[in-house]
Amino acid sequence: MIKLVLTDMDGTFLNNNGDFNKDLYTDVKKIMKEKGVVLAPITGKQCERVEELFGDDAKDLWILGDSATRIKHNGEFVYESLLSNKLGLEMIELLEEISLDHTIIACTRSGAVIKETLSPEEAAIVRRSYAQVRQVGDFREITEDFVKITIHDPALRCFETREKLSRFFESAYIVASDAAWIDIANANVHKGTTVEHLQRLLNVTPEETMAFGDGYNDLELIVRATYSFAVRNAVQELKDAANYITRSNEEDAVMKTIIQLLTLQGNK
Repeated sequence: MIKLVLTDMDGTFLNNNGDFNKDLYTDVKKIMKEKGVVLAPITGKQCERVEELFGDDAKDLWILGDSATRIKHNGEFVYESLLSNKLGLEMIELLEEISLDHTIIACTRSGAVIKETLSPEEAAIVRRSYAQVRQVGDFREITEDFVKITIHDPALRCFETREKLSRFFESAYIVASDAAWIDIANANVHKGTTVEHLQRLLNVTPEETMAFGDGYNDLELIVRATYSFAVRNAVQELKDAANYITRSNEEDAVMKTIIQLLTLQGNK
């Protein structure tokens, strides 16, 4: 019996415009409530940005946000794992040496931090995923520990950039979800470990879990779910690893699959 549904957001739950079918979601909420199933978005987006996207419905969610470094429920953080300020600034220094063309998004408990010199176009991309954003002249102004560090590279060099960060592979979890994005979190903290933490909190097993993803950073996620789905637009490696393949993100794949499977399941 399914008790927990986990879904990546960009490229999976959300369509290519960064939105979702609100009318269909009304049906999803109804059947999940009837069946006693919990929905947990798991995403690189800031938790507060997920709350914006879902509006009043966010209070019912377990949000695994900020690249799964934090869990938020009913407005309260129930889990987080942080990168030390010293380690984060060392990585940012190297990232700026590698290139000044990519965008560095340094995330702390108080919000995302970007450079004042960032172009309006790149700043707009950042604000699609982050509700709380401030600008600084120098990242060394940051004194807090880091929730995570994210890189967006319009030139699609993230796989190469990740390899240039190899000296940090033991002290941080560094993943390129695709050629345009890198996420850096505390060592051994990724979607799989944070889902495991949530499953313990909710007393839910992998056999009672359904998960959806599309990118390389979802590989650890789907291992935690017997009902693991790659959307049709997913990278081939995720399709190979998932137990099932469903429709694309442009076809409301996640919500339609939830309805189909939960319809076959008895009420709580």
